[in-house]
Amino acid sequence: MNVLWLQAAGCGGCTMSLLCAEDPDAFETLGGAGVKFLWHPSLSVETGTEVLAILDAVARGEIALDVLAVEGSVARGPRGTGRFQMLAGTGRSMLDWVRTLAPLAQNVIAVGTCAAYGGVTSAGGNPSDAVGVQYEGAHSGGALPADFRARSGLPVINVAGCPTHPGWVIETLLLLKSGAFETSDLDVLGRPLFYAQHLVHHGCPKNEFYEYKASAVELSEIGCMMEHLGCVGTQAVGDCNIRPWNGEGSCTRGGYPCINCTGPEFEEPRHPFTETPKIAGIPVGLPTDMPKAWFMALASLSKAATPPRIARNAVASRVEVPPTIRKPRGGA
Repeated sequence: MNVLWLQAAGCGGCTMSLLCAEDPDAFETLGGAGVKFLWHPSLSVETGTEVLAILDAVARGEIALDVLAVEGSVARGPRGTGRFQMLAGTGRSMLDWVRTLAPLAQNVIAVGTCAAYGGVTSAGGNPSDAVGVQYEGAHSGGALPADFRARSGLPVINVAGCPTHPGWVIETLLLLKSGAFETSDLDVLGRPLFYAQHLVHHGCPKNEFYEYKASAVELSEIGCMMEHLGCVGTQAVGDCNIRPWNGEGSCTRGGYPCINCTGPEFEEPRHPFTETPKIAGIPVGLPTDMPKAWFMALASLSKAATPPRIARNAVASRVEVPPTIRKPRGGA
C-alpha cells in the first residue's frame, strides 16, 4: 500500500508523535504489513528533483496512490489561491496539490486536528484562511468539498488529535491495508470509531475524585479538574487514558485538563483552557450524556458522601492519606 504524506500548515507535531510510537514501533509495524511511504517530507531521503519526479509520476497516474495523508491544515489564502503556502520547487500551492492528488487516491487521511478541522493554525482570526482537508471547523467543506469521496467511496478519514496518537494513525493505515474500513466505521465528524467511541474520561486516573466531585483547585493538585480547571474529558472523544502515549502518558495523567483536542474548534474555547466557565456557580461544560438537573443532584449527593481521604487528597499535590486497609473477616 503506497502512502504519500504531505505536511501542510502545521507544526509537524503529529509526525513527532508517530516517531514516539513504542511497542510496536511505527515503521517496523507498517513495513511488516506492506505499507510503503512513497515520500514523507521529514522522514524520506528523497529531496529536490527526486521528490518532484515522485509527485509528477503520482499525478500522471504512473504510480498508484493508495493513501494520501495530509498533516497540518491547508491554507486557502490569499483570496482562495492557496499561495500563502507553496510546495517548494513545484511552483504550485499545497491547496492545488491536495485538490489534484485527492481524487487519485484510494483513500485520504487527515492526520491531526489541523488537517481534520483547521485546528490551531486556524485560530486568531485565521489570516491565512486555513481549513481542514474536508472540514472548516465543525462544518463540512474545507480544502475539498463536502461531497468529496476517495476512490474507495470513503470521505476523508479524520484522525484528529493535537497531536494525534501514533496508535490511531498506525491502526487506521493497517485497517485500510486490510480492506476492513467502511463509512460505518466513522463518526459524524469523520473520526475512526475505534477511538472516537470512547471518552477521554474512560480510564482517567482521577475518576475516583470525579465520582465524589472532589475537585482540585490548582493544577498541582490531584483531584478532579472538571469543576474548576477546565477539564472536558467527559465530553471529548478519545481512548487516551485506555492506551496512553508510550504506554504511560496522557494529559490528565500528567495533571493537565483535557481540552478536547480531538474536536473541531477546540483551539478557541472562548475562555482559558485551565478555567471552567460557570453560570451561577454551575459549570457550563457538563457531561453530554446527562441532563444538567440530574448531574447537579448527583453532584450534591456525591459531595455529601465524599470520604475524608478523598477530600483531603483532592487538594494535595500527592497522596497524603492512603486507602484504609481492612483485614479479611475471621483473620487473626
